[in-house]
Amino acid sequence: MRGLSWLLVGILLLGGCAVPAAENRQETHSSPTPRDERPLVLTTFTVLADMAQQVAGDRLRVESLIKPGAEVHSYEFTPSDLVRGQEAVLILENGLGLEHWGDRFYKSLPNVPKVTLTEGITPIPIQEGTYRGQANPHAWMSPQNALIYVENIRKALTNLDPAGAKIYAANAKAYQAQIRALDQELRQALAPLPAHKRYIVTCEGAFSYLAREYDLTEVYLWPLNADQEGTPRQIARVIDIVRRQQIPAVFCESTVNANPQQQVARESGATFAGIFYVDSLSPPAGNAPTYLDLLKSNINTLIRGLSGRTAP
Repeated sequence: MRGLSWLLVGILLLGGCAVPAAENRQETHSSPTPRDERPLVLTTFTVLADMAQQVAGDRLRVESLIKPGAEVHSYEFTPSDLVRGQEAVLILENGLGLEHWGDRFYKSLPNVPKVTLTEGITPIPIQEGTYRGQANPHAWMSPQNALIYVENIRKALTNLDPAGAKIYAANAKAYQAQIRALDQELRQALAPLPAHKRYIVTCEGAFSYLAREYDLTEVYLWPLNADQEGTPRQIARVIDIVRRQQIPAVFCESTVNANPQQQVARESGATFAGIFYVDSLSPPAGNAPTYLDLLKSNINTLIRGLSGRTAP
């Protein structure tokens, strides 16, 4: 398989070459960092990179095309992104229309195979806006769907590298066990919330899968980040819902402008209670450096907001 033979680095013996006396007396304090020769698996955004790394372990090099904190829907790829793509042996994408720029990117990399990780997931249709009727792409926000992502990653890596099949299977099984355990933990954490408080009010309609899974009512300003965002009509509609339902807290996502939702909070009397992570993980020192941390951070932020507690 292309790119999957580990390169053996030979030590070159410089026999017979005279070394200048001055150089011979110098002490070597450091050496260049060796190049990582493991095959590169490139994912479109950080959440998928973390999932894929859990399955790949140390056997493959997994990188995200898009850096933490960047918006995935309207991403504009660069010439350096194409260089990285040409180095990859596999690209993992979300699909369901998330990567609007994807077709142009993949056409420039005709020899790099691509796998869509939402295969086998039943999509929830977008309810309004330009993309009404199309699939909501944020399927990873459901832990049950995440199990399907992990299985699709396992299959993709096994097809890429059959010799690593046992490693990928063991890693996938262990990771899926962690996802199932977290799912139960989150269900228990949400259980005490009464029905009239089980609202999740966000900027983007990215929580449809999570809301369905955890019996929450989703309210959002705009349905998809690629659509119109923060229009007066959107803001007025959410203000009306928050007032009518007496929803105590509203939220926004880390990759978009929170000003429209802060206006909702001011004019409705609700609290702007924090940031959710959806389309991007945080940097390593942040609240959501991994997919599992992303889910925990979001649910903890939601519960604190709806319960009238401030962040620690």
